[in-house]
Amino acid sequence: MWTERVAGRGEDAEPFVAHHMDSDQGLLAVFDGSGGAGAAPVWQASDGESRTGAWVGARVARLATDVWFHDVAAEGEPATPETLREYLRFFLGYAPQRRSKISGTMRRQLPTTLAAVHYRLAVARDEPVLEVHPLWAGDSRAYVLRPHAGLQVLTRDHTRESDALELLRTDPPMTNLVCADREFEVDSQRLTYPLPCVMVTATDGFFGYVHTPADFEALLLRTMHRAGTVGEWADLIRREVQSYTADDASLAVVALGYRGFYDLRAEFAGRLEQLTDRYVRTRPRGLDRHSPAADEAAAGPAAPQGDPADLPARVRAWQDDTWHAYRAGYETHLPPALEERA
Repeated sequence: MWTERVAGRGEDAEPFVAHHMDSDQGLLAVFDGSGGAGAAPVWQASDGESRTGAWVGARVARLATDVWFHDVAAEGEPATPETLREYLRFFLGYAPQRRSKISGTMRRQLPTTLAAVHYRLAVARDEPVLEVHPLWAGDSRAYVLRPHAGLQVLTRDHTRESDALELLRTDPPMTNLVCADREFEVDSQRLTYPLPCVMVTATDGFFGYVHTPADFEALLLRTMHRAGTVGEWADLIRREVQSYTADDASLAVVALGYRGFYDLRAEFAGRLEQLTDRYVRTRPRGLDRHSPAADEAAAGPAAPQGDPADLPARVRAWQDDTWHAYRAGYETHLPPALEERA
């Protein structure tokens, strides 16, 4: 699912999804060109429209990732963060750039985030399993989604603040992202899950404009419950995200081990009911109705919670309470910060 805040001007590249049948491995990835750091125009299209460094950077990174996965799946290239970084650096080095007389710590050439999941189907103790390898740079995210555990983040934003609720409140600058003119790192970790399993990658247009981290999971499951096909699910997600986001938004989802969409939807029905009871119906009355957390049809009447004049304080208290309840499950596989690893 891919949508532009301004048609024809979106700086997210289209999401990438591929599965190599012969080797039972695949990749899903999203790329968010960083408009603040790469706002200057660097290239002019054949129709005369100029494109920013962020626009070019996201699309070149997508091409590099596509070629990297081809070589991993078909040519035996090691599926490591180091090899992916080298592919990114090589392709960005040949992309159009425009040097500026204006410099600063925030300015980058062809800057973009990247969040990807490389996965492989395997067998462990005679049971099928999924080997999951998230790779990322910046503040786009990768997740797994399972009926009993819910949405669990697999990446840690490259920002000085890592608390997901505080990130919604403060939106700090990134400390690492893919770019052409400075060194960057591709972070990673490796995990194994039993099948069935759902993998998700998303740019911050989805999760950066909600009231609480649980809202993103509620959006995915609520739209899944209403849809009759995968195509309808994607369309419902697109409509909802466009109603609340202030950014371009990209999403890639791969579900493995299910018998079809109806089986997937049925497996998550209980989790949706639990989310609705704990995080949606409890929201303060008067919260922005365009937020995913404020879906009147799914949530039913909101509980009366005092004078609307004190809404900001009640919203903050509700955010703190819901995050306290949701956080442990959500962060089960959150990788440690770089300084913690050191």
